[in-house]
Amino acid sequence: MQNNLLIFSGNSNKKLALDICKFLKVKLADASIDTFSDGEIRVKISENVRGHDVFVVQSTSFPSNDSLMELLIMIDALKRASAERITAVLPYFGYARQDRKDQPRVPITAKLVANLLTVAGADRVLTIDLHAGQIQGFFDIPLDHLFAFTIMTEYIKKLKLDPKLVIVSPDVGGIKTARAYAKRLNCDLAIVDKRRVDDKIAEAMHIMGEVKGKNAVIVDDMVATAGSLVEAAAAIKKAGALSVYAAITHPVLCGPALARLKKSALKQLIITDTIPVGKEKSLPIMKVLSVATILGEAIKRIHCEESISVLFT
Repeated sequence: MQNNLLIFSGNSNKKLALDICKFLKVKLADASIDTFSDGEIRVKISENVRGHDVFVVQSTSFPSNDSLMELLIMIDALKRASAERITAVLPYFGYARQDRKDQPRVPITAKLVANLLTVAGADRVLTIDLHAGQIQGFFDIPLDHLFAFTIMTEYIKKLKLDPKLVIVSPDVGGIKTARAYAKRLNCDLAIVDKRRVDDKIAEAMHIMGEVKGKNAVIVDDMVATAGSLVEAAAAIKKAGALSVYAAITHPVLCGPALARLKKSALKQLIITDTIPVGKEKSLPIMKVLSVATILGEAIKRIHCEESISVLFT
C-alpha cells in the first residue's frame, strides 16, 4: 500500500475500522471525538493529512443523528486540513428508507444526507447494500455500492442446506436481491406476499413459490423492528419448510426486535458487522459475519485507482 493512505473511524464502527486496517496492514489514524459540555460534538484530527488519500469509516446507525454529525464534522475537519481526497465509508447508510415522497408533506431525507455529505467535503462515498438502489442517483459525487451477498453466500454454502435450499424474498421489493442470492447458490426462489398495516406492523399473506420440504433462507438488506421478518418466517414454516434461516445485512434491531426474534421460527439469523451488535442485542441464533475484507479490498482498489467491479460480479 502507498504511504499516503489514512483510515479514520467515528465512534460507531471502531472495531470494524480496526479490522479493515488489519486487512490492509496499516495503522488506524489518530483522531479524538468527544463532546463539549453542551452536547456539541468536538473533533480533532491528531496527525498530518495534507495531500493524503483519506477514508472515514462511520455507519449512520443508532444514535443516528450523532453518528451523522460525527461523520460530517470529521469530513469538514479533514477538508480544512488539506486532505487530497476524502472517501466517506458508510457500511450502513442511515435515513435510506426516506428515499421518496410516499405521503404528502414529507421529506426525502436520503437526498438531504447525500447533499450534506457532499457539502461537508466528501469526494467519494463507499457503502454496502443500500435500502434502495436509486439513492446512488442522489449523489453528485462518485458512489461505490458493494453487496453483502458475496460473503453471505459463502457462509450459506457451509451450512450444507442443499439440495433442498430455497431463497425467499420477504416482499416484492426484495426480489432483485433474492434473485442474486438464488443465482449464486443455484437454487429456487420464493416470495412472501406481504400486506403492511402501518410503518411498524406487517402481516404476511401468502407465499409465491415452493417452500414445502425445503430449507428456506430469507434474504433482506436490513432488520429493524423484525416484524416483517418474523411474519415471513412464521408463514414459511407454516407452509411446510424444513427449516428457516435469515441472511440480513444490516442489524438495526430497534424497538421490539429482540423480543420478536426470541419467539420466532428462525433457526439462525445471519447478519454482518456493518452495525455493531453489542452483548445487549446479541441472541444465540445470531451469526455475525465481518465485512472488513470486502471493504478493505474496495478501499485498496479505490486508493490504487483500480476497478472494484470484481468485488460484486
